[in-house]
Amino acid sequence: MRDDGPIGESTSEAGQIDRGIFATALLVVVGVCLPIMLWPAQAGTVITGTYDWIAHNFGILYIWTVIGIVVFLGWIAFGRYGSHRLGGPGTAQEFSTFSWVAMLFCGGVGAGLVYWATIEWASYLDGPPFGVAPDSPEALSFATSYGLFHWGLIAWTIYALPTVAISVPFYSRRVNFLRFSASCSTFVGNREEHPGARAIDAVFMLALLAGAATSMGLAIPMISAACAEALGLTRSFGLDVSIVAICVALFAGTVFLGLEKGIQRLADLNVVLAFGLLAYIVIAGPTLFILRTGTESIGFMLQNMPAMLTYTEPMRRSSFVEDWTIFYWAWWLAFGPFVGIFVTRISRGRTLRQLILSMALFGSLGAWVFYIVLGNYALYLDLNGIVPVREIMSEVDPAQAIAAVIGNLPASGLVLLVFALLCIIFVATTYNSAAYALASSATRRLGPGEDPGRWHRLFWAFVVGILPVALMSVEGGTKVVTAAVLVASLPLIGISVLMCINLVRCLREEEANHAA
Repeated sequence: MRDDGPIGESTSEAGQIDRGIFATALLVVVGVCLPIMLWPAQAGTVITGTYDWIAHNFGILYIWTVIGIVVFLGWIAFGRYGSHRLGGPGTAQEFSTFSWVAMLFCGGVGAGLVYWATIEWASYLDGPPFGVAPDSPEALSFATSYGLFHWGLIAWTIYALPTVAISVPFYSRRVNFLRFSASCSTFVGNREEHPGARAIDAVFMLALLAGAATSMGLAIPMISAACAEALGLTRSFGLDVSIVAICVALFAGTVFLGLEKGIQRLADLNVVLAFGLLAYIVIAGPTLFILRTGTESIGFMLQNMPAMLTYTEPMRRSSFVEDWTIFYWAWWLAFGPFVGIFVTRISRGRTLRQLILSMALFGSLGAWVFYIVLGNYALYLDLNGIVPVREIMSEVDPAQAIAAVIGNLPASGLVLLVFALLCIIFVATTYNSAAYALASSATRRLGPGEDPGRWHRLFWAFVVGILPVALMSVEGGTKVVTAAVLVASLPLIGISVLMCINLVRCLREEEANHAA
């Protein structure tokens, strides 16, 4: 693995900047952020209005796209192409299984997992699906299981599609660039300069910025509230921006160090710290309640997964599907290309079956542990009147409710600081991956084992922090932050179809070449 030299220099063609893509990305950032900052009130209205229109008119397309992805990747994983090894037969794996799983998990979830795992159940308990009465035993079952559905097998299968679609042409050396457009290589003539490739990469950059902004826009207030609670400070917009600066500085430093010295070590630390904190909550909290409720919720979710996947409310209309399931499918679609680029880079030597099943299984299990521990602990506090979680959410905000939940643990001050540190590292590992993906997309002729220029990765590490700050300045709260991802992800539905067709073409050509 190599790093490039100082700014303006490069030790090989892998360090050359693609000025067209670079300029496009900057225009996307400026074109999106400047109007939001100049007209925050109008921006909030436009963003949420666009979200409602897309969710109402195109929501069914998201549901059918996701169903199609699940069926298609199941066919790839369990069919004759499942044994296809990235890099060719006998290629050694670059990273240990632990580090590989840690990097793909941390790159794919971010601090948004901690946010939603702690409080998502509250929305389902107060407004359950399928016409169930609020606060009923049935609503409680959905409340403890629906988050597992949204962050489980389906989500990681959505991530796996662009990963596989990029990996096959990249490691077969059909393309010599690590970009999202590589997933549609046969449609763009295997050329990074093709107008279609430029358009696909521009869509990717917009979706990545929206997805990253959504994740950070949820995480920063949560981290800020935890720090304020632990240190006796008053939470403010200034404190939120300071947290953004700390996160950007941390992931800029690790991006500068590279994959092995920076991102890999940070991901390893994050996994150890995260599961250490979860173990502490299980031990110090209501252990039996957490374990019993978690066990039951997994069974309930698996039993009802087909109904959850196809739930559209054709007769009894509410906003549940649009506000939750379609939002999540849009979020995963938006994050999928950048997760695909990053996981492609670290997956040389893995088979397609290993890649698909490992992402689906290990990613789901990791997310489920967070939901089972954090969510059920918060639920226990609310149901028993120890911490009025739902009341705090409605009267203050969700971030303050999360801080109150963590602050109820023994040694609350220390635990809150550890919790804040964990969330900061989660944000850092996610944005490390995002900066790497953006730098890869704006670099010419990036081959297996090569990385974008060091200064290039550092530049994008700072750029990805701009949009979250812009969105946090807009009136409308969580609704505005989450709406951005749906607006940006709509074009990815059509691109997903092209990815599937392109992948089959590439695999068939590879098979024919080996047979010859």
